[in-house]
Amino acid sequence: MRAPRVLVAMDRHQEWYTDLIENHYEEARQKVEEVLADTEVDENGCMVTPTDQPRKLRFRGHQDRAYRFVYCIRHRLPATRDQVVRHRCHNRLCVNPRHLDIGDRRDNLLDERDRRANGVDWGLI
Repeated sequence: MRAPRVLVAMDRHQEWYTDLIENHYEEARQKVEEVLADTEVDENGCMVTPTDQPRKLRFRGHQDRAYRFVYCIRHRLPATRDQVVRHRCHNRLCVNPRHLDIGDRRDNLLDERDRRANGVDWGLI
């Protein structure tokens, strides 16, 4: 006898990213390039947005943080709300794709504890 199939509903952010990746990828990729072009590179290679808080952007009727948008579009990943985009550089203004990684809230907490104990190993980024 077969095990019952469990359907998991997507959250609205995951639905939005799925739609962007499947139906509007080139337009979304262009938006990523615009975001990256509107940054300054600091001494650590961070691509920093000219904002006091993490930059947000609106695209096709939805809003999200720019670093999350950059990661999801670049990796073609329709991330869920339970998945967080982590900054390996620990700079929340940074949108450098090489400094971003995916994880969950626990990973993010462990990253912060490690940073406080050991600092950032820039050679690994």
